[in-house]
Amino acid sequence: MRGRGVAHTPDERPLRLDRRGKPEGPYETGDPSPAFGISSHELARLLDFIEQFENEVEQTLSIRTGHGEIRILIALLRDHLTGKLTTSSSLVAHSGLSYGTATRTIGSMIERGLIIKRPRTATGKSYSLHPTEQTLLEWQELARRGDSLVATVFGVRSEAPSDLSDYFFGASYAGDSALPPPCILKAKLPIKNALRILVHADPTFMAMHVLKKQFETMFGVGIRSRALSIDRLHQEILDNAAATSSRYDLIACDLPWFGEMAAAGHLLPLDELMQKSCYDTSDFHKEALLSARYAQKQFGIPVQTTPELLVCRRDLLQEKGIAPPRTINETIAAARELHDPFGNIAGIAWNAARGTPLGHSFMFVMGAFGQPILNLKRTSSGYDGEHVIGEDFRPMFDTDAARNTAEYFLELLDVSPRGILNMSWYERARCFADGGAAMAYCATLLAPLFELDQRSPAYGQTDYLPHPSGPAGRSIAPIGGYALAIPSNIASERIDPAWTALMSLTSAQAIKLYIENGSLVTPRFSVGLDPAVMRISPLISIVDEMARSGVVQMWPRPPVPEIAEIIEITGEEIHDMLLGVKSIGLALETAQNRADALMRSHGHY
Repeated sequence: MRGRGVAHTPDERPLRLDRRGKPEGPYETGDPSPAFGISSHELARLLDFIEQFENEVEQTLSIRTGHGEIRILIALLRDHLTGKLTTSSSLVAHSGLSYGTATRTIGSMIERGLIIKRPRTATGKSYSLHPTEQTLLEWQELARRGDSLVATVFGVRSEAPSDLSDYFFGASYAGDSALPPPCILKAKLPIKNALRILVHADPTFMAMHVLKKQFETMFGVGIRSRALSIDRLHQEILDNAAATSSRYDLIACDLPWFGEMAAAGHLLPLDELMQKSCYDTSDFHKEALLSARYAQKQFGIPVQTTPELLVCRRDLLQEKGIAPPRTINETIAAARELHDPFGNIAGIAWNAARGTPLGHSFMFVMGAFGQPILNLKRTSSGYDGEHVIGEDFRPMFDTDAARNTAEYFLELLDVSPRGILNMSWYERARCFADGGAAMAYCATLLAPLFELDQRSPAYGQTDYLPHPSGPAGRSIAPIGGYALAIPSNIASERIDPAWTALMSLTSAQAIKLYIENGSLVTPRFSVGLDPAVMRISPLISIVDEMARSGVVQMWPRPPVPEIAEIIEITGEEIHDMLLGVKSIGLALETAQNRADALMRSHGHY
């Protein structure tokens, strides 16, 4: 995304960076648009350019090349970006200097805070070399200046443009919104063998897997990661909790499971660790943090926020002269108008598969009708899904909102893709991405299928809307996603290292890397403000704005201990209704009785 700052008269003072690589002194920037940010890919391209330019200079000009610090830093940064281990010998070899001169130069750079020397063994005789945070920030700023300078002098733009007003000779502005690549830990992670992680098989954690070498370099230890589907992940967390000692140091926990897992004592409370490390949570989406809390304690740190939205083909709506639907009635009308079975395009795709998928759909849409699935207390922003006691646990299937939701689903059957009653999360997103549906309820987690794939008919043609509201409700974006947690049965000596790794893997810098490698979700506002991230997709900024304005909510699926079973009950009874096996009244009555019995058996009322 290009900045739109107004050009200013050049300041005679050159830009000076402080120890954190941020500009010293006031520099006007005009319009407060984000400064030009640099992705890891763009920084790597800059390293290639400078190295090749240095070679050309050496071969054509009769000058001395100095102490070779640029060559040393290029090698160091390239290894850092690819997760390759850097040693003193490898830097000496790349410098082009004699061994003695290169060694003295590297020593000087360590003393000046440009290179970290990290022991690889307990004796400290073997060590690795890494760029410091200062070095990363300085080179990010050089990349930003270089891009703008080339555009100014030669009129040539890189694939990541910035406005000319972002740069002027002798001075520039490095915005706080641009995140540098993650810096390595100053000391190797004090953990025996490898760091063991259990995750969900989705784009965010697949990106984490792609970045495995980088994180292993960052931590100084190997990483063993296991990725499972949602139902298998839930069962594995329970099986691991029954073991004498945890098989994992970190687990990815679906947000609605935190009540169940925390109440059963399967997760370690993080409050003491957060207090000891002065951990700042102000950057996180509020609802994501609340979803990973139980009984006034924090049990997880969000690694992704993925609300369910209504996605619409803008081009198809415009062809028919239809405005993006904001209400349930408008959604039905639009789906009917767009539904064309002979043209192989359905009006709308959604989760209608039996059990968990359909249970989620029912809860979320019922929330848009103005009623949570449980008898939660009303608040100024909706309902209180965190402090749930007594009668708050009572299921609400015997309400007008539940009946209206059931009737809405029956209407949707007529404008849905073939096989809708077997369609779940991936299938509905795939259907929309392949052009098989004009609209879809879709978690943003799977938006890369059409937001990043230029082959998709929906690429560049998708509008993102909160759930359309019913007559007594309001538009909401029910939150989903995962938070990283520490199992309560982890060996005591692994707790502190696990917490250190958790903080690194959920940092803003790490989440930016996930987005650069195929993810489109973040629980942190600062990541969405990074200009390099903003260029990838508008979706991240859209979700951030929904989070700021209170549209993203956790109460439609409150993280109470029984929520997984309530979801399953809902998905079974409503599926019977959609099949025609049960009437609306009987399905809702049976769901109410089953859910009531569950809550009573747990002594809630």
